[in-house]
Amino acid sequence: MKIVILGAGQVGGTLAENLANEANDITIIDTDINRLRELQDRLDIRTVEGSASYPSALARAGAQDADMLIAVTNSDEVNMIACQIGQTLFNIPTKIARVRAHDYLKQDKLLFNKDALPIDVLISPEQLVTQHIKRLIEQPGALQVLDFADGKAQLVAVKAYYGGPLVGREIAYLRTHMPAVDTRVAAIFRQGKPIIPQGSTVIEADDEVFFIAAKKDIRAVMSELRRLDNPYKRIMIAGGGNIGARLASNIEANFRVKIIERSMPRCNQLARTLNNTIVLNGSASDKELLLEENIEDTDVFCALTNDDEANIMASMLAKRLGARTVMTLINNPAYVDLVQGGVIDIAISPQQTTIGALLTHVRRGDVAAVHSLRRGAAEALEAVAHGDKRSSKVVGRTIEDIDLPPGTTIGAIVRHDEVLIAHDDVVVENGDHVILFLVDKRRIGEVERLFQVGLAFF
Repeated sequence: MKIVILGAGQVGGTLAENLANEANDITIIDTDINRLRELQDRLDIRTVEGSASYPSALARAGAQDADMLIAVTNSDEVNMIACQIGQTLFNIPTKIARVRAHDYLKQDKLLFNKDALPIDVLISPEQLVTQHIKRLIEQPGALQVLDFADGKAQLVAVKAYYGGPLVGREIAYLRTHMPAVDTRVAAIFRQGKPIIPQGSTVIEADDEVFFIAAKKDIRAVMSELRRLDNPYKRIMIAGGGNIGARLASNIEANFRVKIIERSMPRCNQLARTLNNTIVLNGSASDKELLLEENIEDTDVFCALTNDDEANIMASMLAKRLGARTVMTLINNPAYVDLVQGGVIDIAISPQQTTIGALLTHVRRGDVAAVHSLRRGAAEALEAVAHGDKRSSKVVGRTIEDIDLPPGTTIGAIVRHDEVLIAHDDVVVENGDHVILFLVDKRRIGEVERLFQVGLAFF
C-alpha cells in the first residue's frame, strides 16, 4: 500500500516505523529536516521537506498515486486542509486526520463528510486516551483493558501475584477450578519476554498475563491471578486540560471526583461545565494541598497534564502520601518503561493508544480493531471472517486446523452477541469477529492474508 504520512512527530514517526516494517511504501512530509533525516537513516521510507498542506509538497510525495493519506501534524487546521487538498487535487481514496480541538469534534457529523471536509476517518487522541483510562478505572488492578466487538469481549492484562489461586498452577487448572466461566490466556510476558501459553504452562508470580473473556466474566478471572482489588470510588485528577476535563465528565456520575488545575480561569470554566466534580485551584505537586484533600483516601490519582516531568513528580508524591493506585500520562515513549511498575502503577502513552486506532484503518482485510500492547511489543487484532470454506482460509475450519503464523493465537470469537472462547474444536463461521493476539508483529502480513477472501488456494 502506498501511504503518505503528514507529520514526523512521535505519532507520525512511530506509525511510519510500524508500516515500513510491514512492506508498505511510505513517504513522510515535515518541515523539520533533522527529524526527517533521523527517520530516513533508521527506516526504509521516503521523506519530503515542506508544509504538509501545500499542494507542491503533496505532489513531491507522490500523492497522485497514494492509496492513503494520514495527517497527524500538531495542527488540526493543517490536517483538515491537507485532507481537503488530498481529495480535490489528488483524489486520494482514504484520508485519515488527527483532530484534537473539542470545538471541531462537537460538530464532527456536519464538518467531516464528503460534502464538507472529506475526512474518511477522524482520530481524536484525547478521546481515545480518556476511554482507555476510564476502562482502567472500571477494572481495578488491570494494567491494560481493551474492548472488542463493541465491548462484548475484553482483553485484560494483569500482573500475577503470590497467593492468587492460579499462581503456581498449570493454566488448564483454571477450567477445572472455574467451570462456569470460559476464558483463555492469550499470552504471558515473563521478565519482558513473551510466552505462548499451553495448557501445561505454569503461571508464576510477577508474570504479566493477558487473558480474554466476555466482559461480565472479567472480574472473576482476575480474582484467580491476584487478590481482587475493591472497586474504586475516589478519583483525583491532576490537570484540567482536554483529557482531564473529559475524564471527569465521563466518570463523575459514578465516582467521587476531584480535579486540580493551576489556572484560575480554567478552574472557573471547569466549575461551570462539570456537574459533580470538585474543582481545586493549585499545583498537584503541592504536598499541603494533597494532604488537605485526603490523598491517603484516594483510590486513583491520575496525572494528566501536558508536562511529563510534572506528571511523574506529582504521581510519585501522591503515591508516597498514600494514594492507592497512580496512573500517569507520559508523552515521551522513552520514559514509559522507566517508570511503570515502580512507584507509578500504570504509565499511559497517548502515542501507543493513537497508533492502535490508526492501524485499524491501515490493515488489509476487514479489520474492526487493532490495539498496540506492551508499549508496541505485541498487537491484538479483531478481524472479521468472510466467505466459505472454498474462498477463505478460516471460514468452515476448526481453530486447530487454521494455519496460524508462529507467535499468533486466537483468543475468542464473537458471533452476533455471543462470546465464544477459542477452544480447538470451535468452527469459524462467515461474519465471525475473530480476536487474535500476536507477539511477533512481523507476522501481521500473514495474519491479514488469512482473512482476505479468495486466497484460500493461492
